[in-house]
Amino acid sequence: MKNNLAGKISGWLAGRGMLLVLLLLAVFLGFATLADQNPNDAEAGTALAKTLGQSNGGNKNILIVVRPSEEDSLFAQAVETEVLKQKGVVAGIVRGSPSDARASLERLQKEGVKLDAIACNHFTAGWSIFENMGVKFPGLGDVKIVEPVSYRWPNFLKRENLMNIVNQIAVIAILAVGMTFVILTGGIDLSVGAMIAFSAVLVARLIRDFGGGVDATVTALIVSSLATIGVCALMGMFSGVMVACFSIPSFIATLAMMLIAGGLAYLISDGQSIDRIPESFMWLGRGSTVMRIPVAVVLTAVIYLIAHIAMTRTIFGRYVYAVGGNREAARLSGVSVLGVLVLVYTVSGALAGLGGIVMASQLKSGAPTYGHMYELYVIAAVVVGGTSLAGGEGKITGTLIGALILAVIQNGMNLLGFDSNMQKCILGGVLILAILLDGSRLKLSR
Repeated sequence: MKNNLAGKISGWLAGRGMLLVLLLLAVFLGFATLADQNPNDAEAGTALAKTLGQSNGGNKNILIVVRPSEEDSLFAQAVETEVLKQKGVVAGIVRGSPSDARASLERLQKEGVKLDAIACNHFTAGWSIFENMGVKFPGLGDVKIVEPVSYRWPNFLKRENLMNIVNQIAVIAILAVGMTFVILTGGIDLSVGAMIAFSAVLVARLIRDFGGGVDATVTALIVSSLATIGVCALMGMFSGVMVACFSIPSFIATLAMMLIAGGLAYLISDGQSIDRIPESFMWLGRGSTVMRIPVAVVLTAVIYLIAHIAMTRTIFGRYVYAVGGNREAARLSGVSVLGVLVLVYTVSGALAGLGGIVMASQLKSGAPTYGHMYELYVIAAVVVGGTSLAGGEGKITGTLIGALILAVIQNGMNLLGFDSNMQKCILGGVLILAILLDGSRLKLSR
């Protein structure tokens, strides 16, 4: 009875525990980042114009005043479009400073123009030029200063911020899949961070020198990317052979590969950033699909779905758990331990190569400095997600939750204004806590 209870507690900690932590973090950051929101996008502009039309019985004569920024311009354009749609008149659009607004108002008054309203955003509505309009510009009539309605909402839960979280964590999450396979077999892969840099500079070099550079075709981009993933897979396979066939500890084998990959990244790039890459290459890292979901996020979701199916519905998954649980028992049961070990390191290398390509796409360049310390963040994501460092226990879904937890913590610290050095200390504490929980799970399961 005691063992059954301990097993249930252990299962709950490994399964729902981290998901509960993620939800609690989201709730905490929701309250901690609650703030006044002042909409300034195109949707806000359209809504403001519609409100004006309803209050005026149809828009009449509107002046739009915004700052000279891209976001403000989109807001102004939306207001203008909606006003014209409602048969109103736009007396002008001021994109500038308070002095520009004053000059425009003086000109309109001199021309005898009557204004019904001045459409502003939160930033321009408070300008002193708009105070006591009836005294300063009596010729303009009874002018209303209007702006979009403000509301309170957590900065953490803004759509842009949530999309930023999942997009920024994409590379680490992709690498974490391969790392999960490796750790489940009782190993570790320290080379993935350096492999990101190697992959990024290799794909950029291939595109620049053999694919046509900034004029590279889609075919050239695909071939260069596949070749890069293939090379990284071979490097991962080499690490696997060292571990499986020569019994070199995974820590040492992958540390050596980390040094090799890092050195090759500098040799291939001559220590410089390679940026002669076409705009179309950025689609993978910065492009969006339907509902404005980033392509990198969709790619990550597909990889996790495939990995989850592989680990729960295939012989490969059962063999990985068997090798990690008891290597000798797996061998005696007919499992090809050497083959499984080589395969998981190969997959880890291939996914590290893909992660480097995604990063090169996001930054539109390849540089040997990419991926610094990423191996530690990836290991942390896997361990926080419930995968045991002893091997044989863990889930792909847990790894995804672990990666999201780290991303949420880091994003929350940025929103709350934490110093970068403090952020490192906190993330280190989270990793220690995860390892302690891992140890407690092992004790409970015994």
